[in-house]
Amino acid sequence: MTKMEKQLLQIMENNSRISVKEAAALLGEKEIDVANKLKELEEKNVICGYNTMIDWDKTGIDMVTALIEVRVTPQRSKGFDDIAERIYKYPEVNTAYLISGGFDLMLILEGKSLKQVSEFVTNKLAVEEEVLSTKTHFILKRYKDHGTVMAGREHDKREKVTA
Repeated sequence: MTKMEKQLLQIMENNSRISVKEAAALLGEKEIDVANKLKELEEKNVICGYNTMIDWDKTGIDMVTALIEVRVTPQRSKGFDDIAERIYKYPEVNTAYLISGGFDLMLILEGKSLKQVSEFVTNKLAVEEEVLSTKTHFILKRYKDHGTVMAGREHDKREKVTA
């Protein structure tokens, strides 16, 4: 990977809406070269998609995010890949990682309620033959997500009283 490619990826990761013209100016490259490089990186699946960060707390839409640790039995000659694929194909699962430590997989889900997430764990995830155990954590408040500050500290607007 060239220095320009790495810099371009960092720029795109921080702001996927940046124009080719702006990215080219930041990189000191020609627009056509940056456009071609982006297309090449997309075709090679180095750039896998473009996402928007949304602070759902500010929309008035009820949304619950859960992190679910999953311990599974890997399959002979297939490892974790088959069970991970079966699990990440559920529409409720937004993210799936193979992790180190006491658990094997980390899933991130978004649902309308705690009940909806718990029903997924109970009725779909836990009944998978290779799933040995799960541990569910609910996000209470987002401070920073993917490098983006989501919630600033609320300042106390009360008047100070001195004696």
